[in-house]
Amino acid sequence: MQEEEKSRTNATNIDRDSLVDIHDVRVNTSLPKRERILDYIRQIKNPYCYRHGKYVVKIRFTDENVTLEDRLAGYLRSKC
Repeated sequence: MQEEEKSRTNATNIDRDSLVDIHDVRVNTSLPKRERILDYIRQIKNPYCYRHGKYVVKIRFTDENVTLEDRLAGYLRSKC
């Protein structure tokens, strides 16, 4: 599935069992940053739509100039 298709996934019509639960993702923190990102994407399969336990999480951005990495970094900064 291409990145653009992944970002347009409709969370209400998707088969929940086809989604990866984020609790099952284990990123090797000893890898360089680029490799950690690739490892995360390889495991989660669709970073825009995944499960968090019994919930389906759908990530969407309105500003097309902001990346998923930018949003995740901003979220993590707000929690510190």
